[in-house]
Amino acid sequence: MNRDEIITATAQQREFIEKKINELIGRIGPIPIANPQIMPFGWRKAAKGRTVWRIVEEVISQNLEKYAQDLGFEDIKPAESEVGVYDFEFVLPNHSKSFVNIKSSVIGGKRNKDDISKGVGLIQFYSENPESNLYIATFLIDFSPNMQIELRKCIVTPVSWIPDVYINPSNNGNLQSADYKQLDLAEKRTNAEFFDILQREMAIAEDKKRKKGR
Repeated sequence: MNRDEIITATAQQREFIEKKINELIGRIGPIPIANPQIMPFGWRKAAKGRTVWRIVEEVISQNLEKYAQDLGFEDIKPAESEVGVYDFEFVLPNHSKSFVNIKSSVIGGKRNKDDISKGVGLIQFYSENPESNLYIATFLIDFSPNMQIELRKCIVTPVSWIPDVYINPSNNGNLQSADYKQLDLAEKRTNAEFFDILQREMAIAEDKKRKKGR
């Protein structure tokens, strides 16, 4: 495929995955965490994504596996490692594979540069899977007064389309982005184009780290 065909295929795949994950959100519904009887003063400091994310992530994970075929996927396989760059391997109806990293974002939260994945892990992934797409599936969550987590919607973004590619040299060499959820800002690249940018940013980060260590 030429460049335009690759971009079009990625866009179609992205839309399919996003649509199906949002269908899954409808199946899951609100996720009960506590109740006003045992937490009479509400969420307080617990109203943070990282506080409840492990539970929510497990709910999403189990339902993805349970409803894979119902949603139109051939298969959905959880990653063997918890420290890799993706959480799931999706096998699509046309037998193609894509990889998905799931994250959460609290509705109304501040705009921050979030960690996406370790730069070295991403370089290894794209080296080994040059034809497969890696996506970030960001679940927008809300904390309801009745102590439930509401999954409002999911935004699926190709990692290769992240507009603000930055490797933080002082944070374990993580790829960070503040705009990965903003699809209107996406830079539509091929994996090969992104891989070149990623390698360049890794080199810049490593150079900064060396200079700081002197």
